[in-house]
Amino acid sequence: MPTNPPNDLLTGDAYLESLRDGREVYLYGEKVADVTAHPAFREAARSTAHLYDALHDPSSQDLMTTVDRYTGARVHRFFTPSHSAEELLAARDAIEHWARLSYGFMNRTPDYKASFMAGLAVTQDFYEPFSSSARGWYERYARRGLSISHVIVNPPVDRNRPAHDIRDVYLRVVEERDGGIVVSGAKLMGTAAALTHASFVGQIHLANLEAGKADDMALAFIAPLNTPGMKVICRPSYERKANSPYDNPLSARFDENDSVLVFDRAFIPWENILIYRDTEKIHQYFPRSGLLSRGFFQGAIRMAVKLEFMAGLLDRGTRLNGTHEFRGVRAGLGELLAWRHLTWAVTTAMATDPEPGPGGTVLPRMDYSAGYRALAPLSWDRTHAFFEEHLAAALLMTPASADDMRNEELRPLIDRYYRGSAGTAEERVKLFKLAWDAIGSEFGGRHELYERNYAGGPDQVRLDTLDWSRGKGLLDEYGAFVQQCMDDYDLDGWRRGRWSGEH
Repeated sequence: MPTNPPNDLLTGDAYLESLRDGREVYLYGEKVADVTAHPAFREAARSTAHLYDALHDPSSQDLMTTVDRYTGARVHRFFTPSHSAEELLAARDAIEHWARLSYGFMNRTPDYKASFMAGLAVTQDFYEPFSSSARGWYERYARRGLSISHVIVNPPVDRNRPAHDIRDVYLRVVEERDGGIVVSGAKLMGTAAALTHASFVGQIHLANLEAGKADDMALAFIAPLNTPGMKVICRPSYERKANSPYDNPLSARFDENDSVLVFDRAFIPWENILIYRDTEKIHQYFPRSGLLSRGFFQGAIRMAVKLEFMAGLLDRGTRLNGTHEFRGVRAGLGELLAWRHLTWAVTTAMATDPEPGPGGTVLPRMDYSAGYRALAPLSWDRTHAFFEEHLAAALLMTPASADDMRNEELRPLIDRYYRGSAGTAEERVKLFKLAWDAIGSEFGGRHELYERNYAGGPDQVRLDTLDWSRGKGLLDEYGAFVQQCMDDYDLDGWRRGRWSGEH
């Protein structure tokens, strides 16, 4: 291992500068000239820059980074494959550190797509004849610590029809050239895409593209955000709507704007393509890449951090209300803490009991990942319910904005009537505005939708758990266990063991 490895990882300033690349981002009818300066994106961009600074901060650099065995460079610990349980645990610590910098409220930090991109180091043969694309993008991604979003879902249009019948909307090849391909169509959901360097464009593993009919849709490639012909169409901005940090402390800085990526005859060079006109591979890359188990590993760590924050927020809110010793309140907080403990325990199990991956690597065990994926939405639903039940109308008992707190006529009244059981009115209003932003604002509502659906629809996550368990023979094993019990007895009584008198 080199004693002074090259360190090309982006700093916060370099990250911000890298976003000024001519990308086409649209919001409220406007083409955004500079996302790093626009009031709808500026603070979220700075929040991401804060993550990059942590890679160079002497107090966190060793925690966050390691020397990559594939490039010899210093990289984020999750941006390279893990080869042991110890390396997975170290990657967990790095993921956790980044998650704490946004209190768990930035879901698609740059390490999210590392769940897929790191696998390119050891799965290049799978992408033949585009293995050089996989190799090149891994080196570029890991060395710089790039932020990459993904769009792998087709727009919800005519979903009752086969994909090849919806060529006017779904992404497809419209032309092939010597240097690459031209594509048109739309993909979603580009969470935080406007603030990333590139987007991975592919198909979800359930896309069901029919060979011979949908070959032109069987694509996977990486598109830099400034690709000509690629437009990022954003949803309304919660950051722009935020009144002030005091009023909207989360949405004012952690809004990862979701978007639709539209490709209007966009040219994709061969060196950016991973899968081309291959309906078999497009359905296989999900399990082959490690994306699923590594993605849920990163997601579970982020959720555990988020649950810790919410537990502290609920506890402080009930104390300000003077209800923290009520039996029901204590029970609700206890359950929230139980979800926190369970989520951290799952990440430990994923890391310390891994399964073999390609090229001598290890992956977080899929059994535990599937369990987390199925139960995580319930943990957030319960958290949301605890705030509504135990803080209730107190969530709404806040002045409209920080300006009311500065009003000389109102301030004495606010100080008197808005005080907490243990704290000043200013402290109480500040905390309940934070709580409302977490669960009741548009930002909070979007987080509820995200936590329920980011890993798939409720039925699908359970069906996937069933299919994976069947595929690994677990149900056969469990059925044999039942048969073992039934073989202990019959109509005439006990057949074996001490029950039958055997010793």
